[in-house]
Amino acid sequence: MKKLNKTTVPIPDRPVKVLQFGSGNFLRGFADWMIELMNARGNYNGSVVVVQSHSTSVPQAFLEQDNLYHVLIQGIEKGKTVNSHQLITCIEAVINPVLEYNSFLQQAENPDLELIISNTTEAGIQFDPMDIPTACQTPKTFPGKLTALLYRRFEFFDGDMGKGLSIIPCELIENNGAALKAAVLKYIALWDYPEAFKRWIMEAVDFCNSLVDRIVPGFPENNYREMQEQLGYEDHLMVVAEPFHSWVIEASPVTIKRFPAIQAGHQVKFVADLAAYRTRKVRILNGAHTAMVPLGLLAGIETVKEAIENNELGILIRQIIFQEIIPVLELPKKELDAFAQDVLDRFSNPFIRHELSSIALNSISKFRVRVLPTILDYHKKLGHWPTGLMQSFAALLLLYKGTFNGMKRHLKDEPKILEIFQSAWEKKQSLNELVNTFLSDKALWGEDLSQIEGLIEVIEKELKLQISKHSQ
Repeated sequence: MKKLNKTTVPIPDRPVKVLQFGSGNFLRGFADWMIELMNARGNYNGSVVVVQSHSTSVPQAFLEQDNLYHVLIQGIEKGKTVNSHQLITCIEAVINPVLEYNSFLQQAENPDLELIISNTTEAGIQFDPMDIPTACQTPKTFPGKLTALLYRRFEFFDGDMGKGLSIIPCELIENNGAALKAAVLKYIALWDYPEAFKRWIMEAVDFCNSLVDRIVPGFPENNYREMQEQLGYEDHLMVVAEPFHSWVIEASPVTIKRFPAIQAGHQVKFVADLAAYRTRKVRILNGAHTAMVPLGLLAGIETVKEAIENNELGILIRQIIFQEIIPVLELPKKELDAFAQDVLDRFSNPFIRHELSSIALNSISKFRVRVLPTILDYHKKLGHWPTGLMQSFAALLLLYKGTFNGMKRHLKDEPKILEIFQSAWEKKQSLNELVNTFLSDKALWGEDLSQIEGLIEVIEKELKLQISKHSQ
């Protein structure tokens, strides 16, 4: 088996156009994979320098493999099984800013640099008023490092407005670009940088809000030797990713030109406002996940794939998505239907075992954010209650009893939430009173749902059916 490095794989020289904060599985199986295919398809010519955001040293595998690795695409796409691989050659270098601070800052002096992307976890975009850098010590936070880098670029190019950059964070927080920009501006004030630099940031740097979506399980621990045999290379950096990918970006025309991903056939959208796309993801993908959990667990189903393939539950999940969730969303129905079909393909992925019990963590808060708004919007728009989601709501209340079919299930949620359910289920009260107790508790739903006309009655009816179906 061959070693994987630049002596065994010839790599063309490409200008470094992208600086990437984060060397983890997600960006390597998402953004770097996109850039690789953009290069291969001829509409881009650029490489990436990766800046480590957490580690204290560059992993040996990056050094030994000259940053080369494979992305293994495994899953269902358009109803067909996909099991392919792509060699990634676009990473030019991996640097550690703690060990190589000057080398890190020198990246700002590159005239070809156009784009910065990041994935430093949801906690990565933060401001620390105690984060004061020195001439030889890197700032602690990601926004601090970014501010120092941008200031070096501002100084090196004498404030040239044509040397601004596009910054697209992938951290899973709302308005991530705006949050990152706000943190940078705070550091500019804290470090007493000149007003001219602030103007350059405001006018020449495009901070883009973005929404990413792709499951990237990472290194295939269970069968990596088998995969290496198929690839013909020793590869200790390989990454598994599902076929589906989506990147919605609020970007200026300059950024759209700098990142020609659409021309390469990628599922990237440049939009003026990504709020509707965030709602689409939360309501369809996350909402369907959350809605299936109590129904599946009560039926003894363990995984998402088993749920979607179950004769009864699979039909109900499709009903919930296409007849109950989609009718209350804002985007064009054709676009929503296509996304929903992709979601069903993702649910059916035979290469990923997605346990319902893991999705069940903090189910009440998830239901409140992902499912309840659909229920209320549906009733407001159509004048009646969505039958599938009502079944899920009732099943959730029964699941949180903690025992069914003679078995006790260990629920994972906040102690105060579990106490509310335990106390209510243990009281001697009618089913109507029980439902009223649950729906009126603002700690569970953020509002008193018992005041909504007809909701107690429909949940009581569905809960009675769920109890009968899963007799205690």
